[in-house]
Amino acid sequence: MLRGQGLLLLLPLLAVCLGAEGRNQEERLLGDLMNNYDPHLRPAERDSDVVNVTLKLTLTNLISLNEREEALTTNVWIEMQWCDYRLRWDPQDYEGLWVLRVPSTMVWRPDVVLENKSQTYSTNEINLQLSQEDGQTIEWIFIDPEAFTENGEWAIRHRPAKMLLDVAAPAEEAGHQKVVFYLLIQRKPLFYVINIIVPCVLISSVAILIYFLPAKAGGQKCTVAINVLLAQTVFLFLVAKKVPETSQAVPLISKYLTFLLAVTILIVVNAVVVLNVSLRSPHTHSMARGVRKVFLRLLPQLLRMHVRPLAPVAVQHTGRRLQNGSSSGWSLTAGEDIALCLPRSELLFRQRQRNGLVRAALEKLEKGPEPGQSQELCGSLKQAAPAIQACVEACNLIALARHQQSHFDSGSEEWFLVGRVLDRVCFLAMLSLFVCGTAGIFLMAHYNQVPALPFPGDPRSYLPSPD
Repeated sequence: MLRGQGLLLLLPLLAVCLGAEGRNQEERLLGDLMNNYDPHLRPAERDSDVVNVTLKLTLTNLISLNEREEALTTNVWIEMQWCDYRLRWDPQDYEGLWVLRVPSTMVWRPDVVLENKSQTYSTNEINLQLSQEDGQTIEWIFIDPEAFTENGEWAIRHRPAKMLLDVAAPAEEAGHQKVVFYLLIQRKPLFYVINIIVPCVLISSVAILIYFLPAKAGGQKCTVAINVLLAQTVFLFLVAKKVPETSQAVPLISKYLTFLLAVTILIVVNAVVVLNVSLRSPHTHSMARGVRKVFLRLLPQLLRMHVRPLAPVAVQHTGRRLQNGSSSGWSLTAGEDIALCLPRSELLFRQRQRNGLVRAALEKLEKGPEPGQSQELCGSLKQAAPAIQACVEACNLIALARHQQSHFDSGSEEWFLVGRVLDRVCFLAMLSLFVCGTAGIFLMAHYNQVPALPFPGDPRSYLPSPD
């Protein structure tokens, strides 16, 4: 039992000794390599030698894109490989030790910094190259499926990498060579469709619906249209805060909001014009024959509008009136003008007085002349004759007033019908403009897609070749 326990104790001690010996070999190797090693000197045996540095970019997260500042925020790993002749050793001298991991601050590193603009170097010092795996140059940004986090707003369509040489720049100067990593991203449109585009389309549709209000309701139409205009302005301000302040290109969403503002302003102008036409009367405007023919006959038939046929408009001062059983032209005497201007109480008093005289004369005629009353009857008729004449003139005045009112109502109704027809024409025009403009801008967005290849004219896809 004691011998067995002694063997068990020897095995951990042997493992610890071997580990200590292994660590001692790494320490000895590190001390030998770092002896007289200067991390600030370029690892070149001769001044004419060029250090080849291979680059590989691994994207782990596309964080955000600040469109206003035009800044893309990402999380990447840069893998650089080069050969330093001062860090060579024979594994046999160190008991087969092949790999040694040291802090990066202890060795020379190429001054490569990933920025928005590519970093350039002199080809006499460093030669930038793209990494190679399995004999294939990695001409793309590598994405690790296990570590990559997908962005909710942007989708990566192309991720090529290119080694560029500036022939115009001398080889001994910086800027002759550079490695550029491209990210071609496309916006996922669902957020903007739900939160901006759909509300704008619905609000603008409300502006189109104001044409279903009566033609004379111009005030209500203008109120609705101006409210829609204010809502669209708010959306335009929200979008303007996110897009960059540049004149080189205008986003499609800004174009669409500007188009909706223009359509709404035209609707307000149409409402004002239709209201002006609908409230006209024969006292203020006379309708031309061409206007009556186009807006009251031709357009209602083309637009399939049910317009009540109007009676032919009578020419003013061509009516007829009764006067003592005969007919003559319209005329107003001075007494009639004064009667039209009298107050209602005075007119009623005179009418009652005339009715009393006429009623007395008619009663006497109905009973017949009694003996000795012929002269009295003749006197009553003579006295009632002016009252009868006044009744006839009053009837003529009533007929004239009714005729003038009918003429006025007919003219006003014609202008109202012209307003209705004009309102229908504006409705069809604005509806067509709204539908065609919306469809055109949406088609522009549909065809504004990321190209199938990252670079025009270059048939390569800059993606790993399928096995």
